[in-house]
Amino acid sequence: MKIFETKTAPNPRRVRMFMAEKGLLEKAEFIEIDLQKGENLTPEYVARNPMKKVPVMELDDGTCIAETMAICRYFEESYPDTLTLLGDTPVEKATIEQWVRWLEFYFFLPTGMCFQHTSGYFKDRMNPIQEWGEDCGKSVSKFMNLLNDHLAEREYICCDRMTAADINAFTTVAFAKVVKIRILPEQTHLQAWYDRIKSRPSAQA
Repeated sequence: MKIFETKTAPNPRRVRMFMAEKGLLEKAEFIEIDLQKGENLTPEYVARNPMKKVPVMELDDGTCIAETMAICRYFEESYPDTLTLLGDTPVEKATIEQWVRWLEFYFFLPTGMCFQHTSGYFKDRMNPIQEWGEDCGKSVSKFMNLLNDHLAEREYICCDRMTAADINAFTTVAFAKVVKIRILPEQTHLQAWYDRIKSRPSAQA
């Protein structure tokens, strides 16, 4: 199979970390897509993903699957003997999905909007609104406070172990540095958690 990605982008990193935790990185050929050059806008790429985003997985039979969590779900279901990152029991599965959605909507999305609307990276193909980007940045900072409080007595986001929620949160914290949003000195619980996840081999994938 092939995975079309931009290695510096957070969504592809989420997939790589997920695969690395499960020991599956060798299962795919990773193909770099240059977003700034618009390689994701070509007819060939749009045929794989009409949303024009990265990553996209293309299976050997030509089936293409986009969206980060959909790709992660494929690996979770296809390799049941590997470490589970989306839960084992109904309660675990529901709890992880809850956190993945919270992280997606209230942390990752505003981080992405802050980047798109304040960096000028995509100004040739969108109408950036500086004020909106700055407001999104404030939302990101507020959510980091929430995470810090949540992690006061926990080593992981949920389920007392490494899950997809930790991967999604970790990659978002790392991505937020691009828009100059960092863990504050007083956010000691969030920093300790971040350091724990960063020390895992998958964080270097």
